[in-house]
Amino acid sequence: MATATSTVTNRDGEGKNPFMSAGETDLKNKIVNAGATGMEKAKDAATSVAHAVSDAGSAVGDKANEATTAVGGGMKSLASSIRQHSPREGVLGSASSSVADSLESGGRYLQEEGLRGMGADVTALIQRNPIPSLLVGIGIGFLLAKVTTRS
Repeated sequence: MATATSTVTNRDGEGKNPFMSAGETDLKNKIVNAGATGMEKAKDAATSVAHAVSDAGSAVGDKANEATTAVGGGMKSLASSIRQHSPREGVLGSASSSVADSLESGGRYLQEEGLRGMGADVTALIQRNPIPSLLVGIGIGFLLAKVTTRS
């Protein structure tokens, strides 16, 4: 058998439980208000944490881009150093020139594109070649598993 709770409506149209005293009603209202205030504070705290995490992520991304640019500059500097200190002719000269050219173009790419450009290029490469990319991923995973199980 179900029990029914009845409410009495006063002239303002508000429902009132005839079995609750005025003190109990006040206590109930205080609890409801405290819960609402707690929810708002929790939402504000969550928003603050989300902004802090976003700002930290931006700072990490900026530092990574700066590091990438610095590595690119270092590669270009190394290419220049190789060109200055290597022979100009012969097999060693052509090999060092080829290495210097590769370092210079790689450094320029890192400086111009940064991490976002590299990510976009890798994504495009995987989309153009899905099967070879999958096989390379499996191979890298296999090698990582071999290296970590030996240790």
